[in-house]
Amino acid sequence: MAVYGFHASHEQVPPGDLLEAVVRAERAGFAAAMCSDHFAPWSERQGESGFAWAWLGAALQATRLPFGVVNAPGQRYHPAIVAQAIGTLGAMFPGRFWAALGSGEAANEHVTGEPWPRKDVRNARLGECVEVMRRLLDGQEVSHEGLVTVDRARLWTLPEPVPPLLGAAVSEETARWCASWADGLITVNAAPEVLRGMVAAYRDAGGRGPVCLQVHLSWAPEEAEAVRIAHEQWRTNVFAPPVCWDLAMVEQFDAAAEHVPPERVAEVVNVSSDLTRHAEWLHEYAGLGFDQIYLHHVGRDQRDFLEAFGAEVLPRLAEGTAR
Repeated sequence: MAVYGFHASHEQVPPGDLLEAVVRAERAGFAAAMCSDHFAPWSERQGESGFAWAWLGAALQATRLPFGVVNAPGQRYHPAIVAQAIGTLGAMFPGRFWAALGSGEAANEHVTGEPWPRKDVRNARLGECVEVMRRLLDGQEVSHEGLVTVDRARLWTLPEPVPPLLGAAVSEETARWCASWADGLITVNAAPEVLRGMVAAYRDAGGRGPVCLQVHLSWAPEEAEAVRIAHEQWRTNVFAPPVCWDLAMVEQFDAAAEHVPPERVAEVVNVSSDLTRHAEWLHEYAGLGFDQIYLHHVGRDQRDFLEAFGAEVLPRLAEGTAR
């Protein structure tokens, strides 16, 4: 049976409130958690961007949940520093932490002032970062010259066991590539046929470990409010690559999304006031082969969502039924 977790969105919720939310999520019956790792939100309306790694230490201490984070090493983060952060959390909270690694978005990485590489170069850079990080987490001293440079780095605090390094992908091509190095895969909700292809691409290429899904959803007791929340908060997130990868500034996302209608948002966010409908969607995702499913309510207030899904949705899913 799939594990259902809570996604903590640093772009939308102040870190103190987000810590309170993840504690509530555990009490509500969520069995795992993950968070984003952004330098900036996707919209002025989202309005937050706490530092994920500081928050993760507090969240792991405040709960007993396993946690993950999606990170992009190579530009904003040097891979040796990411490896040190992973190693430290893994040593403090054995067996409870994982990191998913992706090639990043300009919205976060442009702050270094370095040029934003092409996607193929970013993938190659990510591959080098993964190799460096695995060697460091294995206790080796690492020097490396390439798309990233490392000089005689060594981690003095090592985790046991080493936290899994998952691959983050939104295409079958990337999912197949992740199968060559990752301990699991994570992607975001899409049409069932798209997700089925993603799972198959990863597994058929020899991909090991869990296949995880982050689900964007909007719920409120009234349908109009669920639609309003989704449109206000997530209309800047409807754009497919390369737009979502290459825009750099919040103002650019807001300008691009100025005329996005609610119907378009509903293509990437599960919007409904009907808790049974949400349970049906989640049940269907589990049937596609996802081992872990992380729920991201795109509203800034998480309390009502957590209470409603804890009381009405998670028990149905635990019974293996949506109704």
